[in-house]
Amino acid sequence: MKRFGTFVLSALFSISAMAAVNINGAGSTFAEPLYTRWMSDFEKSEKAANFNYQGVGSGAGMKQMIEGTVDFAGTDDPMKTEDAAKAKAGVIHVPIAIGAVVVSYNLQLEKPLRLNGPVTAKIFNGTINKWNDPEIAKLNPGLKLPDQAIAVATRSDGSGTTAVFSEYLAKVSPEWQGKNGKTVNWFPQSLGAKGNAGVTGLIKQNAGTVGYVELVYALENKLPIAHLQNKAGEFVEPTAKSASAAGQGIKKEAVEKQFKVSLTDSAQKGAYPISAFTWMLVYDKMPKEKGTEIVKFAKWILSDAAQNTAASINYAAVPKDVRAEVLKSLDKVKLD
Repeated sequence: MKRFGTFVLSALFSISAMAAVNINGAGSTFAEPLYTRWMSDFEKSEKAANFNYQGVGSGAGMKQMIEGTVDFAGTDDPMKTEDAAKAKAGVIHVPIAIGAVVVSYNLQLEKPLRLNGPVTAKIFNGTINKWNDPEIAKLNPGLKLPDQAIAVATRSDGSGTTAVFSEYLAKVSPEWQGKNGKTVNWFPQSLGAKGNAGVTGLIKQNAGTVGYVELVYALENKLPIAHLQNKAGEFVEPTAKSASAAGQGIKKEAVEKQFKVSLTDSAQKGAYPISAFTWMLVYDKMPKEKGTEIVKFAKWILSDAAQNTAASINYAAVPKDVRAEVLKSLDKVKLD
């Protein structure tokens, strides 16, 4: 009898597991650690869906969403109107967190390197190519800088992280204007790699290398991180707190722009200058079974509990007044 009961329970469990709907997402590697953590937490209490997310880069994620091969996408660069028009339904931008793109490097220095916008722009276009260049030295008085060539690591794939970083460069350097985007024609001597993990690996494995990665990747790999000068003239360490400062006072603009708001080069005091929203892209019309679970997950992401989890792994929460407006947009999703 006991064996029969075990069999029945096993069969019921199998039927339940089979009934769960599979939901697939892809895109931003910037936000991949977030999705991984959130999906694990969400599925502990919500058994109706199995979520899967592949960090393939924002560009590839948006492409898959336009083609209809994923149920949602992650991006750090808003989808252009003309691209969204190609999707099988309208696209809602759901800001899920604020992150920081950091300038990380492989040098043994006594204290963190200080950089400003113009100098960072010159490093990443190859104009400044030695670590003891006078312009870097001027920002770092008393810091012993090596007489060493700078190797620059960049993304080789279509990347929201690249879009955020190059947008910042275009704001602080006339030479970068019009050259920014998810893909950039870096100078020939730069080193390319796929994903935040790939660029992190290049920095970690090669002395004298500098690159741009999402904050979490630099911290997890114990890489040095530069402090950048913001519009207020402050040299700011990238943290969840300083990224959060960049998102203050933006509710009106966020609503007007359907949440597609840039946070780079913020004028807010204490703001880290390469901060950015990362978005979950969802269709505004979906089949009821999958759509119900996707909307439920998106709304849960905007809860205080999920946003606090984001802060615990070095992302900043979306401002509460902005979250309230995003929830209104999610209520308008059509499920049929």
